[in-house]
Amino acid sequence: MKQIVGVNFKNPGKIYYFDPGDFKLEKGMHVIVDTAMGEEYGEVMIANQEVEEGKISEPLKKVIRITTPKEDKIRAEFKTKEKEAFEQCLEKIKEFDLPMKLIESEYKFDGTKLTFYFSSEKRIDFRELVKALAAIFKTRIEMRQISVRDEVKRLGGNGICGRELCCCSYLRNFETVSIKMAKEQNMSLNPSKISGNCGRLMCCLKYEHDVYCDKLKSLPKIGAEVKTQDGIGEVAAVETLKEMVRVKFHENGEVFFKKYSAKDIVVVKDATTENDKIEMDSEEDLQELQKMEKLDREEKWNHKAKDKK
Repeated sequence: MKQIVGVNFKNPGKIYYFDPGDFKLEKGMHVIVDTAMGEEYGEVMIANQEVEEGKISEPLKKVIRITTPKEDKIRAEFKTKEKEAFEQCLEKIKEFDLPMKLIESEYKFDGTKLTFYFSSEKRIDFRELVKALAAIFKTRIEMRQISVRDEVKRLGGNGICGRELCCCSYLRNFETVSIKMAKEQNMSLNPSKISGNCGRLMCCLKYEHDVYCDKLKSLPKIGAEVKTQDGIGEVAAVETLKEMVRVKFHENGEVFFKKYSAKDIVVVKDATTENDKIEMDSEEDLQELQKMEKLDREEKWNHKAKDKK
């Protein structure tokens, strides 16, 4: 077992494990930690606890010290300067006519670096912008391009459910979401209904996916031939969570449907793999969903590549 503490650098944000050393840390305390980017100011989100060493992917970096009141004050002062830095950067972006959307500005806790987060549909040559900003702020400037999911997370908002977006309230890591998840949950494969404010497939499609997958293992597929108390029929629909099956019957040239509990039917002939294909009314909708899925995978990969903490 290995003792760790969980620290994050922005709330909500990903929690990173650190070696607390001899420090006894409680949730809410502020600490200076060693990272690949140098010393960083963070907040303890998980107090000292032991975890299995197999769950730690690499040697832990250490907590250097608990912050002093002076360091907390300096941190607060630089936080108040971030809004001014944001406005000045916006002016420079307009001056250089750069196709980028500025999202946020952030000072390092001691003011030795100022990071500007932006989104753009293409690569930007911002070397002249960096020079101009360095001349204004007299500190090291970093421009960091972020994904649309990260953009919405930073800006905030409400989802179609009416509640605050998950990524803004508690969701710390973005999971890969696929069209298949929506299909397995019998959701409408309409881009406007299963995409979030970021224009990507909704993160909440992932939440119940494991439950659906587990239940689907014991349920017949649509198109399967099944034996019921009323005879042989074909599965027309499945209510996964209720474990109910809607069966289609043909009798005397007529078609009728009846519902059964999954435990009361027996599969005579399984469905073909064709039923695993994504079928939609509109080819344009399918292409739009596939585009969302592809961009989501690419952005997740880029996010991992840039994650240096």
